[in-house]
Amino acid sequence: MTRGTRAVPPARLHPTPAGTTTDTTDTTDIDATDIDVLDFNALKIVVVGGFGVGKTTMVRSVSEIRPLHTEEVMSHAGRSLENTSRVSGKSATTVAFDFGRITIDERTILYLFGAPGQDRFWFLWERLLSGTIGAVVLVDTRSLTDAWYALDRLEHHGMPYIVAVNDFGGPLHSDEQIRAALALAPDVPLVEFDARDHSSSKFVLIALVEHLHELSLHKKD
Repeated sequence: MTRGTRAVPPARLHPTPAGTTTDTTDTTDIDATDIDVLDFNALKIVVVGGFGVGKTTMVRSVSEIRPLHTEEVMSHAGRSLENTSRVSGKSATTVAFDFGRITIDERTILYLFGAPGQDRFWFLWERLLSGTIGAVVLVDTRSLTDAWYALDRLEHHGMPYIVAVNDFGGPLHSDEQIRAALALAPDVPLVEFDARDHSSSKFVLIALVEHLHELSLHKKD
């Protein structure tokens, strides 16, 4: 099985320094491509991906506040519903969402929502995506196809996103191989990172903000 190709607006990756800010303007009805011309700082971001790709770990490592998480111990029945072979040491799973916050610069504060990865919780994604202006799709090179559902849902909603490859020490793939497996357009940002590391995870979020900024410039042109 393969995913189809689709057009994605161009983006470039130019991370910017971090700073501080405080604002909580509601962004529920804001178009992501308008973020550059509106006077607000609070952006809702979702972190999505398959089961066990590091969404909870990323939110925990990067959040500047104590993160909210809804992990529960995995039961034997729960394990039977998922392929846990590549995450055999995983004993808990997110059953609702993770929440954290991080300040990017003097204008931008991100509210992070980590979506549950198990397919029986996918019904929660529609609510989490409401009011979101951009997303990070986490992938594990040991199971790239696990990201297909997340990519399809984001494209269905017309939501901008970047793809972040979490380092699990799995098989090495070139950018071209990853893009082909995920059917990514050439200009979709693709970055590598370690979800356990604060600076590495923050770099991913900066990359997303830069992507949204480039989309706003592209719309103006």
